[in-house]
Amino acid sequence: MQRFTCITLFPHLLKSFRDTGIVRRAQDAGLIDLRWLNPRDYADDSRGTVDDAPYGGGPGMVMMARPLRRAIAGARALHDGPAHVVYLSPQGTQLTEARLPQLARHGHLVLLCGRYEGIDERVIDADVDEEWSLGDFVLTGGEIPAMAIIDALTRRREGALGDERSAAEDSFANGLLDHPHFTRPEVIDGMAVPPVLLSGNHAAIARWRRQQALGRTWQRRPDLLREVELSPADVALLDSYRADHEKNSHEPDSQAKIDGSK
Repeated sequence: MQRFTCITLFPHLLKSFRDTGIVRRAQDAGLIDLRWLNPRDYADDSRGTVDDAPYGGGPGMVMMARPLRRAIAGARALHDGPAHVVYLSPQGTQLTEARLPQLARHGHLVLLCGRYEGIDERVIDADVDEEWSLGDFVLTGGEIPAMAIIDALTRRREGALGDERSAAEDSFANGLLDHPHFTRPEVIDGMAVPPVLLSGNHAAIARWRRQQALGRTWQRRPDLLREVELSPADVALLDSYRADHEKNSHEPDSQAKIDGSK
């Protein structure tokens, strides 16, 4: 079982998340355990004060060390064994599919959700094991990154998804973006489903999907292709995709200049 404890000032956000979709099913099945603690419950005063003005001046407020440290200690005590404390911060390591196993190996993740201008640095020095980020942008709080981590790790748990192939075929699972998907009806406003998907030829469908994944990655994220070892068959599929794309394009293809590899 993967255990998550969120330190958050807004537990209702986590409750709605826990009670929805795959996360709810995984919780009900005993695959994960998601809880939360509110730093206000660990404040020094009856008002639940958790923030104060920053030393040195400046805008905004900073979350205070004592309530946070007490909440982290409370989170550690919820389960036997070690807890790994993660602070969700734009200064942290950027989360990617390839880095998820690095987090998944910890049986109990304590996800510290900051607010305002951030948290007292002494909490990071004394209690935080790692800082993680969703990317080079700033969010109002750490709840959205925490939910993203929980969702991504929950999907990887055996039995969490209705079909285990779903995770294996997701974008980034094999280093590429996912292929396009279609469902009924066959034609919408003159736009038809690719005939190969209606052919019943499973080998041809698999080949088309692989080619589309390669081509889509080349068009949208050529940087990913540099990290993937392509087979001779992959190279042939990608070359064919490029040729068709360039033939049907009204403008010179700028992506070929970006990638440069065959």
